[in-house]
Amino acid sequence: MVGTVIERNPSEAPVRRFRVRRLRRAELPVDTEQLARFLIGKTVVRVLPAGRVSGRIVETEAYIVGDKAAHAFIGMTRRNRTLFLKRGHAYVYFAYGSCYLLNVSSEVKGVGAGVLLRALEPLEGIALMQRNRGVTRLHDLARGPGRLAEALDVDLRQDGLDLCAPGELWLGAAVRETGTIGVSLRIGITRDAHRELRFYECGSPFVSGPRSLSP
Repeated sequence: MVGTVIERNPSEAPVRRFRVRRLRRAELPVDTEQLARFLIGKTVVRVLPAGRVSGRIVETEAYIVGDKAAHAFIGMTRRNRTLFLKRGHAYVYFAYGSCYLLNVSSEVKGVGAGVLLRALEPLEGIALMQRNRGVTRLHDLARGPGRLAEALDVDLRQDGLDLCAPGELWLGAAVRETGTIGVSLRIGITRDAHRELRFYECGSPFVSGPRSLSP
């Protein structure tokens, strides 16, 4: 996290652009719940033909080993096989017949579990995100997992990418100090719904879901 330049966003105040260090796999905890907490404040970088977009991760959900709400609970299938890659790979799936969701595999190879990225605070490429989303309001660009994937132009083509390697989609270190991390129930699930496995940066206006879950 060195140096900054100013990127002029046509509809909002100027936004800083950061040079971000790529995370090494060795830095990622080998535990799904720990990884979900660790990723708060870290960066997602997406390299597109038209430019680079990035954002701070401000909300995640863990889908741990043995979790009935997790896609891996039924075992490895053609659809979920990337969840069983070693930690730090992208697992992308199409949800609700309407949107893609971006997850990070979170255990050792052969063990299926993952972390859903639920919300970002946009950092770079604001105009590109706005075009991808078809909206201009900064707080709405990546607030919620479907919006996040759309803002980054992520779909099934990115499924299985190594997020710790150079490429079109990767995880970066924090660009500033992370605030207090809150914990709550997950959003929109019915199985194992009692588990407190949602993590978020307290006070961030970019966090999704009901305010009652993000005090």
